[in-house]
Amino acid sequence: MTATATAMVDAEGRTEVVLGPGDLYFGDRNTRIRTLLGSCVAVTLWHPYALIGGMCHYMMPTRQQAGEGGELSGRYADEALEILMAQVRRAGTPPDEYQVKMFGGGNQFAGTGRIDVAARNVEFGLDLLAHHGLIPSATHLGGNGHRQVILDLWSGDVWLRHVDHLEEVTAR
Repeated sequence: MTATATAMVDAEGRTEVVLGPGDLYFGDRNTRIRTLLGSCVAVTLWHPYALIGGMCHYMMPTRQQAGEGGELSGRYADEALEILMAQVRRAGTPPDEYQVKMFGGGNQFAGTGRIDVAARNVEFGLDLLAHHGLIPSATHLGGNGHRQVILDLWSGDVWLRHVDHLEEVTAR
């Protein structure tokens, strides 16, 4: 777990982890991981036999300058995936046995002429997964607005809620 992620234990004794931007978590079958995404992207990994897995919530494709002390950060797609892959290796499970899903990259500033960070996050993330030989079994990427993503490690179910803020504004 990273510094800003929070964890709570529910009434059933399961751990619920809430990821903020730049956080990631890798855990076992007694864990639910959730996050809220705008232009950021979440990648989920789940092993159907070991009932372990994780999620990252990255903010940018890659770091522009080398990090201090060589420490990896979940804020960047390449480093977040590297951290998750280290957890996969530590668990002694082959990466190709994981179900991989990717969500987010919603444009928060449609029509403003700003740099489209969301699109860059999506494109870089998909390329990065391919580089690691990981093929997403599900994606929900791009568009406008935000997404809430929940991963249940006991079942591998991923729950998604997508709100298109531009549709909300025009519907009024």
